[in-house]
Amino acid sequence: MTRKPDVIAAGGVVLRTHHNKGQQVLLIHRESYDDWSLPKGKGLPDELLPETAIREIREETGVTACLDLRLPTQKYTVPKGLKATHYWRAHVVEQRPRKPDAEVQKVKWFSIEEALATLSYDIDRTVLTAAIELPATNVLLLVRHGKAMLRKDWTGPDQRRRLGGRGRKQAQHLMDLLDAFCIQSLVSSSATRCVQTLEPYAESRRLPIRHVDILTEEEGTEHPKRVARFMAELMAGLDRPTVVCGHRPVLPAMYEGLGMAPKPMVVAEAVALHLDATGTLIRSEVFKPKA
Repeated sequence: MTRKPDVIAAGGVVLRTHHNKGQQVLLIHRESYDDWSLPKGKGLPDELLPETAIREIREETGVTACLDLRLPTQKYTVPKGLKATHYWRAHVVEQRPRKPDAEVQKVKWFSIEEALATLSYDIDRTVLTAAIELPATNVLLLVRHGKAMLRKDWTGPDQRRRLGGRGRKQAQHLMDLLDAFCIQSLVSSSATRCVQTLEPYAESRRLPIRHVDILTEEEGTEHPKRVARFMAELMAGLDRPTVVCGHRPVLPAMYEGLGMAPKPMVVAEAVALHLDATGTLIRSEVFKPKA
């Protein structure tokens, strides 16, 4: 039986391409440990791991980042027991000056070769090597809509049935996950409960939501092959981080179009599919709702 970690943390391999110096990675120096390492830290209550990674990168380096591919988790022993640190490859959206504090004294960009020689820990070198060697990817987030009002409590057309109180809270929570992956394209069943699941993020980023009738419960269950074809075409044309929201009865056809076996999903659950330029699945990860 696999031992459960006593401490869980998250961080990132933050990369950029400098116009003169080529690819670089951001490292932090902590005088208290006399080390150079990748930015990382422990999560806050009710914080999903990607959200922890984004927050810790920002707090320790001054960088606002977008997460990319999930990297190998590193497990090692610390005074408090077994620690598991989850990493993502990340790129810079914005960098602001950061004053040294008690936790981190220096933040510096290194070439990959310099970083591999400078890092204090083999586990960090392992993660950095994976970030460089794994192919470029795009993320497709598949989401089941948030908890809707009960059918017995709704008198209008089911297509217009809205999110309930729990569902609205789930939609608000989903914003942080979509933000961590810097989602730029939003696709949804045209049913109100699906659209409302993505609306808080869409409004915060001033992004449109593409309404798709074939993903609705009414049309999708009647024409599953059309659903599968739509998803296959969406995956083939994926050119930016994208989220697509659907319904439980339509999810099997959506998965079929992605070339994957269907997986049960609870309301507001998200599955991140990391796909390379050929549409090959490199890695997937599941995020359970926080409400």
